[in-house]
Amino acid sequence: MTIPPRRPLTLRDVSEASGVSEMTVSRVLRNRGDVSDKTRARVLDAAKALGYVPNKIAGALASQRVNLVAVIIPSMSNMVFPEVMMGISEVLDDTELQPVVGLTHYRAEREEAVLYEMLSWRPAGVILAGLEHTDAARAMLANAGIPIVEIMDVDGEPVDAMVGISHRRAGRTMGEAIVQAGYSRVGFMGTKMPLDHRARKRFEGFTQALARAGIEMADREFYAGGSALVKGREMTAAMMDRTPELDFLYYSNDMIGAGGLLYCLERGCDIPDSLGLAGFNGVNLLRGLPKHLATMDACRHEIGRRAAEIIAARTIQGAQGGGEVVVLEPEITFGDTLRRPPDPPLPFAEVDA
Repeated sequence: MTIPPRRPLTLRDVSEASGVSEMTVSRVLRNRGDVSDKTRARVLDAAKALGYVPNKIAGALASQRVNLVAVIIPSMSNMVFPEVMMGISEVLDDTELQPVVGLTHYRAEREEAVLYEMLSWRPAGVILAGLEHTDAARAMLANAGIPIVEIMDVDGEPVDAMVGISHRRAGRTMGEAIVQAGYSRVGFMGTKMPLDHRARKRFEGFTQALARAGIEMADREFYAGGSALVKGREMTAAMMDRTPELDFLYYSNDMIGAGGLLYCLERGCDIPDSLGLAGFNGVNLLRGLPKHLATMDACRHEIGRRAAEIIAARTIQGAQGGGEVVVLEPEITFGDTLRRPPDPPLPFAEVDA
């Protein structure tokens, strides 16, 4: 049996169901005008019973804006970005703003296309990952006339506001910790750098820290694709066979690091005394592993919250803004796979002769 398509519900349908004028229905649904509580309740009950959804696009024609916040991120399969979204939602849930997500798959041309489509809907603001964009994308952002918050990274020049961490500093911090712990034969495994600018910056900071200590990277391997456990196992097996004298493995993210850790445990490696490992992102799910992987928290939940707060303050509260810079500081979790640096000697106590 073929079911004929139903026509969309209109204000007239709600008006007839509630027994009030279309103008009154419009005032109630837009939360405008002086309407009694009794009438407001009758209209809202009728709209709910009918399943009526207001046409926000029609209402936006006059204001040239809709209550949507475009959130443009590389991926939802990467465990980092769902936590960013949770932070954004926690703030926007208490407002009239609604996040709408677009995915770029780490491709600049895809980001440009998603941004073009999102901006055509005239959102109230944009939150997008990273500071590197095509010239066309930067031009669209610069001329959008709405709050723009670039997130996850602060190593660069934002179009408007930015919230994140310094990935170069994060890489240097981990490199310094490895040197201080006494490791000297280091291998690196991570994503192909042209596709992941933040991983590239961490790698740059990491190698700088090693170079200052006179340590040259002993081995490295880059891959394309998802940050999966199996990828970490495969790369670790290949690297350990190729360069068995390594005493530390640094991974660009926790997921491949966890795969490497499981492989090393199966091999019976003496962790962390003979072989250390570390990742990045502070993924809580991995705390159930036999050993807790050393890592750094990317502050992803707080990044989402702070970005959403900037959008809400400037669009709803009318706060003056522009150029906000929020730099968060990740800290190392040594876990069970990175030797802690020796404590500095305590000062000698003065003893009376």
